[in-house]
Amino acid sequence: QLERRRGITIVERNVMPRKVRSLQPFVAHGSGVNCLHVGPNSAGVLATGGADRMVNVWRVGKPNALMTLGGHNTPITSVRFNNKEENVSAGSQGGTIKIFALGSGGKSVRNLSGHRSDVTCLDTHPYHSYLLSGSADTNLKVWDMRRKNCMGTYRGHSTAVNNVLFSPDGSLAASGDDDGTVKVWDLTAGKLLYESLEHKRAITAIAFHPTEFLLATASMDKTIKFFDIDSFHLVSTIT
Repeated sequence: QLERRRGITIVERNVMPRKVRSLQPFVAHGSGVNCLHVGPNSAGVLATGGADRMVNVWRVGKPNALMTLGGHNTPITSVRFNNKEENVSAGSQGGTIKIFALGSGGKSVRNLSGHRSDVTCLDTHPYHSYLLSGSADTNLKVWDMRRKNCMGTYRGHSTAVNNVLFSPDGSLAASGDDDGTVKVWDLTAGKLLYESLEHKRAITAIAFHPTEFLLATASMDKTIKFFDIDSFHLVSTIT
């Protein structure tokens, strides 16, 4: 099925999955692996966060960790490289975020406190040294990683925030929560732009289109929805 709206083409087709084989299984942590992120610049490094309260950094394809980053007192719940892969941010179950500088052997250079519960998700700004965090305390925060301060707290979700994401130009942020609510925030004005209640269960993933005014959201309700964030309306739903 092919659908065109406002220059957006959505193709839905049935494709038989290929057989998938494990390329290189390896033990990443002493207990459960809670989160991971592939370096966005090289795609050659991987950061993992574990219930053992450690962050490990790996060279993709190599079985041994490049470095182990410690210092958290509770399990790691989110990890994120910055865009240049110079540092790794790690959020914890206790609500603390630590930033590790990879060029100095993984030294902890920032400690960001303010969330009251699990830091469930992180994203880094495409151009500036800003960090976006979402938490089980229902709030979003934007941090200046250089100055170690919170630039703004965004309230409005009624349940845990599962996903946060900067827009490609860095002016907007999207967030999804445990009851299926999606919000789009204007970071320049510091206010809520749009709220969607279209999903019926928890949001599991969100993604901005890199060039179009389009936001995709995935949910435990078994659907993916596409929203036009220029006119703020639902474009399409895939079951």
